[in-house]
Amino acid sequence: MGIGILGSFLLLTVFFRPLLCQQPNTDGFFVSDFLQKMGVTKVHNFSAHFCSWQGVGCDSKDENVVNLTAKSFGLSGVIPDNTIGKLTKLKYLDLSNNKLTGLPSDIWSLGSLKYLNLSHNHISGDLSSNVGNFGVLEIMDFSVNNFSGKIPDAISSLSSLHSLNLSKNLFDSEIPSGISGCHSLESLDLSENRLTGFPNDFGSTFHKLKFLNLAENEILGKDSDFSRMDSITHINISGNLFKGSVVGLFEGPLEVIDLSRNQFDGHISQVNFSSSFDWSHLVYLDLSENHLSGEIIKELKNARNLLYLNLADNRFSHQEFPQTDMLSSLEYLNLSGTSLIGQIPQELSSLSRLKILDISKNHLSKRIPPLSNRNLLVLDVSYNNLTGDIPLPLVEILPRMERFNFSYNNLTLCATEFSSKTLLSAFMGSSNGCPIAANPALFHKKAPKHRGLKLALALTFSMVFLLLGLLFLAFGCRRKTTIWAVKQNSYKEEQTISGPFSFQTDSTTWVADVKQANSVPVVIFEKPLLNFTFADLLSATSNFDRGTLLAEGRFGPVYRGFLPGGIHVAVKVLVHGSTMTDHEAARELEYLGRIKHPNLVPLTGYCLAGEQRIAIYDYMENGNLQNLLHDLPLGVRTTTEDWSTDTWEEEDDINSIQNVGSEGLLTTWRFRHKIALGTARALAFLHHGCSPPIIHRDVKASSVYLDMNLEPRLSDFGLAKIFGTGPEDEITRGSPGYIPPEFLHPESSSPKYPTPKSDVYGFGVILFELITGKKPVEDDYPQHNDGNLVGWVRGLVRNNEGSIVIDQKIRGTASQTQILEALKIGYLCTAEVPAKRPSMHQVVGLLKDIEPSQQ
Repeated sequence: MGIGILGSFLLLTVFFRPLLCQQPNTDGFFVSDFLQKMGVTKVHNFSAHFCSWQGVGCDSKDENVVNLTAKSFGLSGVIPDNTIGKLTKLKYLDLSNNKLTGLPSDIWSLGSLKYLNLSHNHISGDLSSNVGNFGVLEIMDFSVNNFSGKIPDAISSLSSLHSLNLSKNLFDSEIPSGISGCHSLESLDLSENRLTGFPNDFGSTFHKLKFLNLAENEILGKDSDFSRMDSITHINISGNLFKGSVVGLFEGPLEVIDLSRNQFDGHISQVNFSSSFDWSHLVYLDLSENHLSGEIIKELKNARNLLYLNLADNRFSHQEFPQTDMLSSLEYLNLSGTSLIGQIPQELSSLSRLKILDISKNHLSKRIPPLSNRNLLVLDVSYNNLTGDIPLPLVEILPRMERFNFSYNNLTLCATEFSSKTLLSAFMGSSNGCPIAANPALFHKKAPKHRGLKLALALTFSMVFLLLGLLFLAFGCRRKTTIWAVKQNSYKEEQTISGPFSFQTDSTTWVADVKQANSVPVVIFEKPLLNFTFADLLSATSNFDRGTLLAEGRFGPVYRGFLPGGIHVAVKVLVHGSTMTDHEAARELEYLGRIKHPNLVPLTGYCLAGEQRIAIYDYMENGNLQNLLHDLPLGVRTTTEDWSTDTWEEEDDINSIQNVGSEGLLTTWRFRHKIALGTARALAFLHHGCSPPIIHRDVKASSVYLDMNLEPRLSDFGLAKIFGTGPEDEITRGSPGYIPPEFLHPESSSPKYPTPKSDVYGFGVILFELITGKKPVEDDYPQHNDGNLVGWVRGLVRNNEGSIVIDQKIRGTASQTQILEALKIGYLCTAEVPAKRPSMHQVVGLLKDIEPSQQ
């Protein structure tokens, strides 16, 4: 038993050794007790003298603690009494960046404190009026806590206070008048609280104040409340309710002024700025989101050291772009919503340090200058009236920028390297204004040599062609030429409509029958609050004029248009031929509008105007597959600039686009495979991803579009169902060359109505077109008399002569074996018996197994 008692004594001795090493009622004891009660034991050697402990500083005699730093020590909970509150000689206390929730009652007895930092904790409740006991305190930081209630008047006792930070708490009511007793203040931060006002003599109280931050409160005041602050260099009163003309704020040696998000008003250009205000000191000025009017401050040109300027969202009068070329140090410029007119000045390029430029929501017009600011990270010119191309030097630096926005202008973009998400967010309303295959990020234009000789040759050839042209005219030989321009006004002037309907596109016919155009609504699915009407469609399409006509197809004509807000759309006027009521048609169109897939052309909205049902689609910048494969190449420029002597260097890209020129994009098997796979995925989604399944019923090359990112997208899904009156109608069965044999041979036992397998047949024809480059009908099929692409290809495949049909344009761009594998897939899809055709899900898998390789 004696041995047990002895063992217990030794165990207790070891356990309490840290406490026994410090004499009771000494600073060492109090600090040791504080640390252990707060759970901090691992980083301290309590057997050593307390003055050597981490964060502890003592006086010269190593008797009293004068400095205690426990920053980021992981402290949590309430600090217990009789610990640090007993350190009577303590001058410096830092307990910041912990999880403290409460203070000891005896902390207010530390009358020797000069520095107190309790910031970034979770301390809540009122701030004790005992704070006035810190008579010699110079720096107090209680920021980022949960203190609430009023700031105590007892703060007036802190006459030695140089810096007070109570920001990011829950203090309410007014700033107490007692704060005027802190006449030594040089820095005051009361931001992000719920304060509502301050004393009338606030400005005249603080003659030493250099830094003032009252941002993000609810303070109601006026500019004159800050007059007579002779030493102020930084002032931030943003996000309050201040009013006035701001004249009382431009005084003294100010370097930073933030008056944003208040109610300052008046003609700022008429403000008589104080003669004592030195603009050369100013480095930061933010007057945004006020009610300022008149002209922009002319004195800004004197702020040669200005780094940050934000005047956005005021009520300035219409004016030209202010002079900024003198602001050579400027890094941030925001003039959004300042009623600017005219054009963007070339002088902006001289601001070499500029990182952020926002001039959105103005009335700027004409072209964007070739900005060459290499440090630019953010650029926003959206919501203006800018026109022309986005300059190539600017396009080249966009990929390294953090953010940019050119939306809602009348700009053209010559680039395809941006993702579809970027194009939708940053280039909304811009059009593709370059040859479809000319990507400035992928090609470099070489400077032509012997320019004089080439110019002479060009002139000579021009004269020869002019004489030849006159001869043709003299003999009465006239030839109509169709030019495929970049704006996609690229269809034949008189194109035969294949189908049972004729449609007069002259706006004097059916458009005139639509009464009260302003009362006929246009439904835009993703923007239900936009109150568009048929009148907006008329304006967007120039009254459905032929100048905006894109195509005429089996369902009716398609027009290009811009709805208000820069929404770029393709408007398809669907010829009325259905027994569906308006309500039924609207319900079906709304259902189709909910169907989304990366390889489907989105149905944006619709309009029921008189007898016409109008479908509104996202505009596809790069046309459809039929145009690219069989008609003149899309995107050939119509300018008179001579490109014939220029050469281009090609760099690697993910799509391996080669042979740039009039042949367009479809000169590689890799790209044609991409179109086939995307189209297959779209059909597979309609057949297997929708409930009930959607049968397209008119799969053909002209229904496959390329978006701005050159991704294939299938259009017109579901329309045949709406506008065919029954399964026997011609419109439900497909277009010539794509109609499956079961519809052509009534004696067969196959279904006489559209099925997913009839869509598969149409896809097989498209695949044959991609491989052969030939049309489904009305083309030259060597040694084949049927005039049918499918019969020609299938016959050669059966004889193991499939290589004959491969388009010469893609020979050598991939392994012939891969192309022949794709040919076999097309052969399976065009089987005469529908049951022998694969599903579109299986077709996707087969195409994915063919991975085009680089040659």
